[in-house]
Amino acid sequence: MLLEVCVDDAVGLAEAVAGGADRVELCAALGVGGLTPSAGLMEVAAGCGVPCYAMIRPRPGDFTFGIEEVAVMRRDIRAARAAGLPGVVLGAARAGRLDLGALGDLVAEAQGMDLTLHRVIDLMADVEMAVEQAVALGFRRVLTSGGARVAHEGVGRLAVMMQAAAGRLSVMPGSGVTVQTWPRLAGLGVQEVHASCAVAVGGRADAFGFVTGAEKRCDRVQVAALRAVLG
Repeated sequence: MLLEVCVDDAVGLAEAVAGGADRVELCAALGVGGLTPSAGLMEVAAGCGVPCYAMIRPRPGDFTFGIEEVAVMRRDIRAARAAGLPGVVLGAARAGRLDLGALGDLVAEAQGMDLTLHRVIDLMADVEMAVEQAVALGFRRVLTSGGARVAHEGVGRLAVMMQAAAGRLSVMPGSGVTVQTWPRLAGLGVQEVHASCAVAVGGRADAFGFVTGAEKRCDRVQVAALRAVLG
């Protein structure tokens, strides 16, 4: 069982590695679902000793990207490649379906890199068609909560996705995966799981909003505990 841990700063990266993460999803701003990490963080991550895949998402909000945004995303993929990262995490949608045009351009830019389709798939009405399209595009896995707020509430849809994938790509549950919730997912037979393993960062909110009081960061103890129950 492979454990992927998402982080959004250098301290969290070090904690994930120390706790035994097998792979890292490298982001900025996990508080808004994860954005593209800085070039500096990508360079640091490339030397951390475990594979790190960069999130390619230029802004918060929806996943409908215009021509200008796709151009930025292509440049960010190039930056990830130049930094030495082996994979990227991305997605795009239009009118309730995967945006095959945008994704085709992004996948072509990422040729030779490992590819994860992120939780944009949780917004698709026809998830089986989305899985087929992800396979055709060359994605190695989909990160998904099964269309639910947290993965252990989406077990039924996760099973449908796994049946549709038929081993052609990995269905990787993510969102709310912890030591406590893992038993509700264990029967699916997945090969990879995604978790934040985060704890609250100390500090009081300030009047300017620079500190909200709700910040979290990956914690090595949480990573090690989840790694242990996954076997």
